[in-house]
Amino acid sequence: MRNPALSLRSVAPACEHSYAEAEHNGQALLLDPAGALYLPDHGLLCVSDLHLEKGAAYARRGQFLPPWDTFATLRILQSAIARHDPKIVVTLGDNFHDRRGSAEMPDGARMMIREMVRGREWIWISGNHDPDGVAGLPGVEAETFDYAGLHFRHEPERAARPGEVAGHLHPAAVLVRRARGVRRPCFAADGRRIVMPSFGVMTGGLDLRHKAFQGLFDKSCLVAHMLGDRRVHSIAYGRLSG
Repeated sequence: MRNPALSLRSVAPACEHSYAEAEHNGQALLLDPAGALYLPDHGLLCVSDLHLEKGAAYARRGQFLPPWDTFATLRILQSAIARHDPKIVVTLGDNFHDRRGSAEMPDGARMMIREMVRGREWIWISGNHDPDGVAGLPGVEAETFDYAGLHFRHEPERAARPGEVAGHLHPAAVLVRRARGVRRPCFAADGRRIVMPSFGVMTGGLDLRHKAFQGLFDKSCLVAHMLGDRRVHSIAYGRLSG
């Protein structure tokens, strides 16, 4: 297996975002600093763990959070779609924070989604937070999705098939430089699988050294593609802080 760190470089587009470029099961990828994955040869954009309506879900349980998370997340997704103009969009599950989210989402947010879907193929993969899928939104619901040699799913499988792209775990990494630690969400990739960062603005991250990641990656090939404000920083696992 070729070490993916050897094939990475920064690509600076006109919009001043800088992507990491990688290869996964023979497919060229652009890793967007917003947390989106893009296949330029196929016009496919993938995001994971939007957790829309998380604030509303907490409010229903009596814990009040700012109610702006859905619109903020959708605005970031709009920007990613504007940058790449994909033909296909795949969302990797936990699109909503609970079963009621898609049915009770505000009309304004629903209109934003309909506008983004218009003219595109849109695949809603179900997750553990939204196992019933989405309600009243355009697009196709699925448990998994196979396309161009890649296998899209919500939770990573212990025995990954080649080209797996998964979400669920919200990977994050810590790098210490000049005695200061920086913790950022990241794409985690070892050439066999990619685990996507969470895309929602009100989602946390789980450190790559957490036991939940044990056995998922070949650590000798593992790279954390850490999200910056306008670029992705690709750091080999061995250089990360413990």
